[in-house]
Amino acid sequence: MPAGHFSPDDPLRADVTALLRRHLDYAYANTAPEDVYALDVEQLLDPAITFFSFRDGDGALLAVGALKHLASDHAEIKSMHTAQEARRRGIGRAMVAHLLEAARARGYTRVSLETGSQPAFAPARALYEATGFEPCEAFADYRSSAASAFMTIALD
Repeated sequence: MPAGHFSPDDPLRADVTALLRRHLDYAYANTAPEDVYALDVEQLLDPAITFFSFRDGDGALLAVGALKHLASDHAEIKSMHTAQEARRRGIGRAMVAHLLEAARARGYTRVSLETGSQPAFAPARALYEATGFEPCEAFADYRSSAASAFMTIALD
């Protein structure tokens, strides 16, 4: 993984907005619109969401991810995306670890997520499985759908 740092960030920053646009474009290119749950920039400003970025030593944005409060013991990973040019370098795995550590620090005992079930999302599912997430039923306000893969992890 390249040198860099995680920090809370502003979804309204130009480089963040551009990366989030690529995230949304990918979701809509691979999923029917009614089954896309990716959040837009405005939704990421919700006070229930803490938004993080990973930037290299020069400040270049390489990845984003968010943690959404669902209940006192339950959070959700949202809008996790690694820039195409930064993939396969361990940044996605490091972002998952960072989000899980932030969840533990806030007292959550469970973290869940929704991602696509289509082949285009196989790398994301593999990453989450490799970091300990397991399949689960739809949670929070989600509805069961053949287009969605729901996953969860219990925190120590």
